[in-house]
Amino acid sequence: MRRSISQITTITQSFDDDLDAYRAAGADGIGIWERKLADDSLERFRDSGLEAAAAVPAVPSILPLPLLEGPSDPGDRIDAICEGLRRLAPFEPPCVLFLTGPGDRATVVDGIHAIADEAERLGVVVAVEPIQREFAELWSIVSSLEEAAQLIEEADRPRVGLAYDTWHLWNQPLDEIIRYRHRIMSVHLADWRDPTRNTNDRVLPGDGVINFGPILEALRWNGLYDLEIFSDSDLPDSLWRREPRELARQGMDALARLKSD
Repeated sequence: MRRSISQITTITQSFDDDLDAYRAAGADGIGIWERKLADDSLERFRDSGLEAAAAVPAVPSILPLPLLEGPSDPGDRIDAICEGLRRLAPFEPPCVLFLTGPGDRATVVDGIHAIADEAERLGVVVAVEPIQREFAELWSIVSSLEEAAQLIEEADRPRVGLAYDTWHLWNQPLDEIIRYRHRIMSVHLADWRDPTRNTNDRVLPGDGVINFGPILEALRWNGLYDLEIFSDSDLPDSLWRREPRELARQGMDALARLKSD
């Protein structure tokens, strides 16, 4: 299992600090978030020896997200995602993922057209991420691999891939993974706390209720397994309150245990 850490996991650190922390933790890669990029980040990344995992643009969805700041006009958001593709392309990530946001399906389809066309021009792969059904009204119009694949087909952009996240899709049918794994371009790992208190309440793999074995077997994933933790800092036991370097180490240990289990 080749392991990486998505930069939102250590939200309080800089890009340079993330590179140092992830290397020290034994990670093979880094999931790059545009919001953390500085002028010298590409050079620093190339010197780090880390691979790029799935990247995330600063404006991550076509439609506005109720819980995140950003442009309200979908056209402005689509332009921002395309600009993000241009900034992220030199890092050569396996894909740049994006969300639909909640709302009008026709607007989402138009957005996929523009994003996919710009990605093809740049030689970048893009992927739609389905969102956990329990919180979908805050983030997305698709909550399964099948729904996301149908959306992509409706948009008539077959080269757009799918992003798989265990926290979002752990309770969906395994046969969907098997049916669509040829279109999966990234894999994020986090565990589901039971009960889950809000949309940002993930725990490290092995600390929740997800049975990862059948999921990993169905995925047969050869890319980086990317640890991605969202953890509301207002919660008293938030993982985002931990020292970031220690959290990175704990996360890599958790992924290693998944393989041994």
